[in-house]
Amino acid sequence: MSKTLLVTGAAGFIGANFVHYWARSHPQDRLIAYDALTYAGNLANLDSLQGQPNFSFVHADICDYDRVLATLREHAVDTVVHFAAESHVDRSITGPDAFIETNVVGTHTLLKAAREVWLGGPSPLAHRFHHVSTDEVYGSLAATAPAFSEQHRYEPNSPYSASKAASDHLVRAYHHTYGLQVTTSNCSNNYGPFHFPEKLIPLCITNILRGLPLPVYGDGSNIRDWLYVEDHCRGIELVLEQGAVGETYNIGGNNEWSNLAIVELLCDRLDARFAADTSLAGRFPGAPAAAGGSARDLVTFVEDRAGHDWRYAIDARKAAAELGYAPVESFESGLERTLDWFLGNEDWWRPLLSG
Repeated sequence: MSKTLLVTGAAGFIGANFVHYWARSHPQDRLIAYDALTYAGNLANLDSLQGQPNFSFVHADICDYDRVLATLREHAVDTVVHFAAESHVDRSITGPDAFIETNVVGTHTLLKAAREVWLGGPSPLAHRFHHVSTDEVYGSLAATAPAFSEQHRYEPNSPYSASKAASDHLVRAYHHTYGLQVTTSNCSNNYGPFHFPEKLIPLCITNILRGLPLPVYGDGSNIRDWLYVEDHCRGIELVLEQGAVGETYNIGGNNEWSNLAIVELLCDRLDARFAADTSLAGRFPGAPAAAGGSARDLVTFVEDRAGHDWRYAIDARKAAAELGYAPVESFESGLERTLDWFLGNEDWWRPLLSG
């Protein structure tokens, strides 16, 4: 039976990848891509879907209750997949208000509208509201601590993670109070195509290609669990198809790396690409490898950011046991796919950069 999905934040990094993945895997379903097109939302991310019969784009804010309500009704939406969020920790430190507005008020607006449409009539309509969250709501882990499970206590340490924690609690409350059919997933750090170049991996790739410094906070020892974005999409698909209503599932990559190790690996992989393909030196003359140098010379240690969590790691055993979830990509294979994409899509990332 076909579905009609409203995907919020659909022109952002993970949302766009999900829309492309779902369109390939479920061509019978209708996709309503909903995005306010703020700085990280890029309509070009959805170019190849424009004009397809089962795809529609709505340019609107999730905080606009009337627009959300009208969209749900007009398209007879039965499934919401909620990605829309302010997500850059550094921005949340310097300007937290936008994070509260989008992540908390926006999520509540969606829940309120979904409740009205799906539960406000004479009989409930079949539906699912899936909320996409982050491992950062759990706080920070010590070096030898077990990875975050779904039972881990919430201990957010930045305005970003606090706003996501609040949205998680609202989703849970709408299930337990009103009976809204919800699921939540908390994921580790994603990487892959369409990744806005303020985040670590795309920032390093684009800076190396332009010969710009690679800023590393502190001593670079902070550890993250990395998840290729298409594996995240597969995990959400499993939650939507098999996940129990009211449950939370952690989706991770089983892939812990320190920030410095990530940066150095990117340097080495791109240097190797230049050695194997001499045309790259002509395309990217600013890259150190274009002149026979090493990208590692660009590494620059900078003052650590305020409240910087030391380690995140996801325990995805629940999703594995109940849903059959397992990442397909290793970090090495996912990184090669990511490098292929950024090298092949300079016309996408170049306009997004100011330097």
